[in-house]
Amino acid sequence: MKIKALLVTLCVCVTLFSSAKENKKEKLVKITYEEYRGENLVPNKEIVLTCSNGIVKLSNRSKTKSLFIDYNSKTVIKELNISSEHFKQITPFSELSEPKLTDEKETILGYECKKASFIIFSNRIDVWYTTETEYKASPSSSVIIENGLILKYVSNGNHTIQAKSIDKEKGNMQYPQEGIQEINQARYRELIIESRYLTIPIFDKEQINFQNGITNPDDEILDHTYRFSKGTVIMKKIKLPETKNGGNFFLKLTNWSNGDAYDRTGCVFTIADDNKKSILTALKNGLKELPLYFDNKGTEYQGVVSTDNYTVPLELMRFFTSFGVGHFNNKRPINNYNWQDSVVYKQEVTELISTNRDEMWIGVFIGNYDNGGHKVSLELNYYPPFRGYPAQKKVIKPLFYTLNVMEASGQNYGSMFKNDTLTMEFKLDEEIKNPKLLFTTTGHGGWGNGDEFVPRLNQIFIDDKLVFKHVPWRSDCGTYRTSNPASGNFSNGLSSSDLSRSNWCPATLTNPYYIPLDDLKAGKHIIKVAIDQGDDEGSSFNHWSVSGILIGNGN
Repeated sequence: MKIKALLVTLCVCVTLFSSAKENKKEKLVKITYEEYRGENLVPNKEIVLTCSNGIVKLSNRSKTKSLFIDYNSKTVIKELNISSEHFKQITPFSELSEPKLTDEKETILGYECKKASFIIFSNRIDVWYTTETEYKASPSSSVIIENGLILKYVSNGNHTIQAKSIDKEKGNMQYPQEGIQEINQARYRELIIESRYLTIPIFDKEQINFQNGITNPDDEILDHTYRFSKGTVIMKKIKLPETKNGGNFFLKLTNWSNGDAYDRTGCVFTIADDNKKSILTALKNGLKELPLYFDNKGTEYQGVVSTDNYTVPLELMRFFTSFGVGHFNNKRPINNYNWQDSVVYKQEVTELISTNRDEMWIGVFIGNYDNGGHKVSLELNYYPPFRGYPAQKKVIKPLFYTLNVMEASGQNYGSMFKNDTLTMEFKLDEEIKNPKLLFTTTGHGGWGNGDEFVPRLNQIFIDDKLVFKHVPWRSDCGTYRTSNPASGNFSNGLSSSDLSRSNWCPATLTNPYYIPLDDLKAGKHIIKVAIDQGDDEGSSFNHWSVSGILIGNGN
């Protein structure tokens, strides 16, 4: 009798245990949303949420991040897995935008829904949510109704996300992991942005200064810094990412004075992918490697136009250093002048980076005769292509370049425009699509009446047809005063860095002009650059740094 009673007791306990275990089993639900632009369904853009015991996992295409909404702890949890490092960032509901509730109602999937509105970064978000189900969820981690399931989400009245089905699922949901490093929101945003693109470091606070006794390896070594032209040019051969599918390239240069107080002309350049002799040959072996160009007075200029056997440098970025940022910050304190720590220049160079090469030389020049000179850091940022934007074959043809990157080795300045036009012949083997000339121009020289400070007309002719006529000028130089601590101050209150200039300012980039050449056909052409260069002023002479690059798309 006692044995029978014990067996009954054991059976009841097993039944209760099984029942408790069953109650703890996850209730998994999948909610699928469709996306609309206006009234049009966006194909293949479904959003899927997985809900289980008060936790929601949001679907996303990212391989590095996972998003969860935890209605039990009232938090949004973002997980990030980058380069084998695991992070999480937690945001309480209380830090999210608060809803404004309304009396409007709508029925969605058979549930009565109420309307609420949010304002997030000047965007109006309207949502319809229901409390008639035990599930709580939202298709957005920044728009939450604490006690409701959001079935419809409308952004600015024209972008709609609406639930089309709620289905019970089998299996388990992956919950946020415990014990991983927690970071704040600012750090999370930094990491998530950086994970979306590739950064190729090139130079890290490398010095560019005037010096003698430089020796370089004879071989071309990948990722080695070479110094040329008495230290005023640094170059490196780098590996490029796979870019056959397109994408965007940006250069980011950071500059500090390392003792030089003056504003200097600088550039970032590369070498054309055409197997001709280039500036690199001359940097290694001397100016004798550069073809000569003569103006109509017989003055010679080295390597300023491309020929059958030589291609001028391919300029990626034209920049101008500041008056002494960094080195002179503490040497000239001025009340209410907060000097910048450095000058950062960032420019898109997508059209100038070939997609058929996996390596490239890249160089930085800063014209200076200072022992301390400057320091620069340079990186190339590659952003993968957007979906639906196929890569196009690029045509990149450098034509002329008068910025004398070998100045310290004796290369002449571009002062031919006083006596002559810069004239050259070029040939197109086949027609190109959307041809354009990228024309960069900056005027230099003289004192108050020199071309640096006097507007001068620039004109370009192709086959004697005028294609460009403009006076390049910058009148916004005063904007960059806090990047120029060593700039001279005049008796009338102006600073030298404030003065307007011929298409440049201290501590700025100079962007190229995009000149459409829709009528350009295959064959030979003559291009002429004419500049109204002024008279020299005493011992100071005028000159112009111009660059011309033909770009377009191949067939």
